[in-house]
Amino acid sequence: MMYGWMMMTGVAAMMAWMLPGCAGVALAQCGMPCGPAHAEARQEHAGQPAVQDEGARSGSSKQEHKVLPVCPVMGEPVDFNVETMTDDGPVYFCCEMCIPKFKKDPAKYAEKLATQRIALAKLDRVQTSCPVDGKSVDGKLTADVGGHKIAFCSKDCQAKYVEHPGAFKAKLADSYTYQTRCPISGEQIQPNVFTDLSTGQRIYFCCASCGDKLLKDPAKYAPNLAEQGVKIDPKKVTAAEPKPKSDDHGGHKHP
Repeated sequence: MMYGWMMMTGVAAMMAWMLPGCAGVALAQCGMPCGPAHAEARQEHAGQPAVQDEGARSGSSKQEHKVLPVCPVMGEPVDFNVETMTDDGPVYFCCEMCIPKFKKDPAKYAEKLATQRIALAKLDRVQTSCPVDGKSVDGKLTADVGGHKIAFCSKDCQAKYVEHPGAFKAKLADSYTYQTRCPISGEQIQPNVFTDLSTGQRIYFCCASCGDKLLKDPAKYAPNLAEQGVKIDPKKVTAAEPKPKSDDHGGHKHP
């Protein structure tokens, strides 16, 4: 009986986790006022949409009172840069030491994993990579698959996915980031604007100039990332590449 209940809980969690994140297209908020009346202006200014979770309904430029999912091993808030993959998608942990414990006996943590995925389904997220080959996406090339909008990096990847969507289930779940707000401006990230740190972490921004600001003063912006489940050590923050990846919506600048 207990095993059957756990299986039912896991299936329900997976359904809730997988389905919401593939729907809806949200425009980048490049300093424009929020709300339906300004959608057209935002589109003209931003120039590129981001495939975002339809759960992003707030008009605020910052996500408030974000409750982070907890690690299935320790029960502590997760760090979204600490994960391992399963056949159903990523599992997130609070630290690297929890990963081998989970892998040793995943059935032991099945119920807590189901709880984590229910919590994940309630968070905003933005698709940043192609579910077929993992390359960065800009949100311009999308397709409706099974009633959900999914971004791809090329027409070939789109065709491969449409032909065998089940083969890419885990990769699709791993193609999103839950770091949806720029740590500098608080605006929605652009999916192809990021800096890869020497620590192996990838940080997303609304524009390339914000990436420069993070590198100049990481301690100032670390709390903004921590609120979104991305923990960085300011003393170790250096860029893996000389410059942040440039965006395509020119003219977006901050004071």
